[in-house]
Amino acid sequence: MKKILTCLLAMLGLTTACGQQNFENVDVQGFSDLIETPGVVVLDVRTASEYAEGHIAGAVVIDQGQSDFLEKAKSVLPTDKKIAVYCRSGRRSANAAGRLAAEGYQCVNLKGGVLAWKEAGKAVTTDTYEVDVFKTKSGKTVKFHALVHASIRMEYDGKEIVIDPVAKLGNRIINLASMPKANYIFVTHEHGDHFDKGAIGLLSDGETRLITNKRCADMLGSGEVMANGDKLQIADGFTVEAVPAYNYTEGRTQFHPKSRDNGYILTVDGLRIYIAGDTEDIPEMANIRDIDIAFLPCNQPYTMTPEQLVKAAKVIKPKVLFPYHYGQTDVTKLPSQLQGDGIDVRIRHYE
Repeated sequence: MKKILTCLLAMLGLTTACGQQNFENVDVQGFSDLIETPGVVVLDVRTASEYAEGHIAGAVVIDQGQSDFLEKAKSVLPTDKKIAVYCRSGRRSANAAGRLAAEGYQCVNLKGGVLAWKEAGKAVTTDTYEVDVFKTKSGKTVKFHALVHASIRMEYDGKEIVIDPVAKLGNRIINLASMPKANYIFVTHEHGDHFDKGAIGLLSDGETRLITNKRCADMLGSGEVMANGDKLQIADGFTVEAVPAYNYTEGRTQFHPKSRDNGYILTVDGLRIYIAGDTEDIPEMANIRDIDIAFLPCNQPYTMTPEQLVKAAKVIKPKVLFPYHYGQTDVTKLPSQLQGDGIDVRIRHYE
């Protein structure tokens, strides 16, 4: 009788299996100590709206109540890392932990959930990613969300635009499952920190337009191809131009050969946005003008050195500059190096 009851509860999502529990339960202090350990991934399995109301800092959100929970989890969670799982009260997370453990994940569940966490005086946050807000020529809002490294999310006029989405980078997990489906996805080139088939799948539906270079379109078997110099009218008041992105320094040209990869200039309601992709300070930058916002890479030896980035910024003269794709390169001196050039340099978490 007890076994039958356990199975019935499992069918209702109130427990994890009809056999032995295959994950660990810990109290608030144990969970707090665990998530301070390097490499541990914190997973919130509540709904996106619950997550937005307050979550443990750094947590990835994947709603365990959705039919594609396991599919999404497998696309973003590393199997070689411990997964610290929580929900509101500990019940949904126990169910999720059991399901994940059955797929080979090592899971630890927070007893009492985020309710117990807050009762113990532990902090929650409503922050997700750093957001910068700009106005277009007619007063429309454009929001930039700093996802990671070279991944940028834009919101404009009710549309979702994502550049080079990736689901994970090293030990970092990007909360793509909590984001709306993209109307437009732009991919600059095929390297794994820019091109991620799983991430594109998570963000796409039947209406998503994928715009990429030929190499990535061939690898995907889909997508609208743009080559250097091509221009495309995306929608009313929204155009894109593909521009060169490559290495020219001896010993680096193999990283990003000339004419293969794209940078993009997006013009939305008069606001001009240059997303450089992986490039050095190439001569073609002299033709890039009237830029309001520029994203320039600084990750030697693959893209630009800080000195090259300063040189490129002085050529392009954007009003606002976001150094991105900078990895372990020190970009903290860039604001002072460009202080007299009228460029607003903003350092965000694009390492």
